[in-house]
Amino acid sequence: MNAAINRRHHSGLPAHPNELDRWRIARALTRRERYRYVPPKVTGVAGGYLVESPCCSGNIDAPGGLVDVALLHHDRTGAAWQLFRKDHSKGVWEWHSTHQRLDLATAVLNADPERLFWQ
Repeated sequence: MNAAINRRHHSGLPAHPNELDRWRIARALTRRERYRYVPPKVTGVAGGYLVESPCCSGNIDAPGGLVDVALLHHDRTGAAWQLFRKDHSKGVWEWHSTHQRLDLATAVLNADPERLFWQ
């Protein structure tokens, strides 16, 4: 069984995005500490997942439209998750941290004590 899984994973087909991990991220985000009253949107993108949320603070989008919160990218060669935050003033993604497991990356995103993600 493990040989079949390894062949699939190393077949050249991207492992991410997939519906199971998209669902895992969405479920994990229900435990976040900021803006718990707005439902974030998790979308599969090439190599990972984009997290967006309605802007409730008015800091980034005064009318409250969807704003980029985080980008989770799976580094297949390093078998790790890269967590990025959006610098809205520059309009670019900035690397924040690397995690060996998806649940560790979402835990950082959920806590966000410095308000780097959920602004």
